[in-house]
Amino acid sequence: NLYSWIHAANTLCFCFLQMDANDCHDPPKYWTIHGLWPDRAEDCNRTWHFNVTEIKDLLADMRHYWPDVLHSSLNRTQFWKHEWDKHGTCAATLEVLNSQKKYFGKAIELYQHVDLNGCLLKAGIKPSSSYYKMTAIKETLTRFYGVTPKIQCLPPEEGEEAQTIGQIEFCFTKELQLVNCTALEGESNPMQAHLKLGTSELSVCNDTLPTYYPSEVQ
Repeated sequence: NLYSWIHAANTLCFCFLQMDANDCHDPPKYWTIHGLWPDRAEDCNRTWHFNVTEIKDLLADMRHYWPDVLHSSLNRTQFWKHEWDKHGTCAATLEVLNSQKKYFGKAIELYQHVDLNGCLLKAGIKPSSSYYKMTAIKETLTRFYGVTPKIQCLPPEEGEEAQTIGQIEFCFTKELQLVNCTALEGESNPMQAHLKLGTSELSVCNDTLPTYYPSEVQ
């Protein structure tokens, strides 16, 4: 679901999601998983339906690392079903992801390996009422991981000057090695157009705007 630095290569995008209390139910105070997507959805088995019993051993980790914060249902499996139906059935062409348990389990494994929460904390980048420079956040992540992720933001609200960081994407080769992510300025990713927060869609962050990394929104 992303744009590799070697544009012709098949890559995977792993995406962290940051939500605030205006947009979701019981928002966690840490980065969670949005999804794991192939950059090209070519061989997708759309008849392979999501079955939560196949990931029953992962449910505790799924609820923690990959919570469905947009739906208030007690079961909260709708988000996982969507990600499997749209992306997992395509990612399953790789042997390492060729079952629902492998797909969701590997995503959790990558989340723990990347440890975005720990990286930002070590760099002193914390949710705050003050603003950050987007270039400083980018430089920190590139220095820590050795590759450039793609950072997406919500645009400034009316009367405001700062964009709000909302999503960070990491790219991997088919062998699950980190590679650079690239995107044109202002480019919107069609594979994630389903994600709307309020009335705004996430887009590539503007390097020149002050950036808000929100803590709890009252």
